[in-house]
Order: sequence, then structure tokens, then C-alpha cells
Amino acid sequence: MKKLERALQHGAPAQDDAAIAAERFTRRALDDGLADLAYATVPSPVGDLLVASSDRGLVRLAYEEGRLEAVLDDLAGRVSPRILESPARLDAVRRQLEDYFAGRRRDFDLSLDWRLTRGFGRRVLEATAQIPYGAAGTYTTVAERAGSPRAMRATGNALGANPIAIVIPCHRVLRSSGGLGGYGGGLERKRFLLELEGALEN
Repeated sequence: MKKLERALQHGAPAQDDAAIAAERFTRRALDDGLADLAYATVPSPVGDLLVASSDRGLVRLAYEEGRLEAVLDDLAGRVSPRILESPARLDAVRRQLEDYFAGRRRDFDLSLDWRLTRGFGRRVLEATAQIPYGAAGTYTTVAERAGSPRAMRATGNALGANPIAIVIPCHRVLRSSGGLGGYGGGLERKRFLLELEGALEN
């Protein structure tokens, strides 16, 4: 109580103390196993990104766009309802994303939790993860690497359902003709990411 009174007397925002206390509570809950997922919102040149991790690694990276509740509800249903906001737990993800967008990082060094993918869809995303920075693959080559050369439509669906955008670089998959194809985050974002990586000319 005295600390709060001093803060108010000296003009220091009480919200800072509340935020520190909330983060401390969240860390304790995560450390004690009372929560299974931590999430945070990370600003970026392509809009706010919602990132979430489990004890296995990064499980979700989505374009937020007012979809926070929907994405959290999906995680609650498919992974665990025990979710807490904890920017500190996602600090490594935030730093690597900042470095990527600043052109200082070409590869992400993050553990991934693949539990939101399975079967052919997972094989598609694993093949996509092998496409290097600055390069692009095609739906055909990704389908071949995933073991079903003719399954282009299913490949497109798997890429559209990618739960870990940017880090699993589905933006690097183009049509055989060189056209952009589709992208769950919208074609403007896909073009931006490819131009950032030097895979498309500005």
C-alpha cells in the first residue's frame, strides 16, 4: 500500500506496478504448470502478429487483425484452455521476428510445436520449411516432396491452414507460372515478405 501511495505522490503510473504484478503472476502460473500456453501480440510491418507457445515450442503465429478472440478460442479447443498472456515468455520469438523484418535474420532458431498439423498437411509444411530464404518453391514441387505429386489442391489447402505463418514460410510457395497463388494472410503480405527476402523484385 505504501509503495502505491508513493507512486501516486511522485506521479509514477500505478499501471506499471499492476503490469509487473500481472507478469509475475503469469510467470508463476506457467512455471507451476497452471497454464499450458503463453501468448503475446507482436507488432510488425505486416500488422500485429499473435504468437503463442507451449512447453514444446511455438505453436501458433497468426495475423491478428481483430481475430485475437477467435485464435485463442481455437487454441483453447485444439490444444488447451489454460492460456495466459505473457509477453516475456515470447520475448525470443519477438526478437527474432524483429530481426527478420529488419533484414538481420534469414533463418529462425525456434523450437516448434507441430501438434496443430497432421498427416499430409504436416508433410506439406515440413517440405515448405525446407525452402530457403530468398528462394521460392511451387505447389507442384512441395506436393512432390510431401509424397503426393498430383495433390496440388490439398497442398494449397494445407498451406492456407499453416498455423505458424512466416516461420514456416508458406509465403515462399508460388504457382508454376510464377504467379503468387494464394496466401492466408492476403497477397499484399505475401508480396511484401517475398520482396523483403529478395525472392521478388520490388
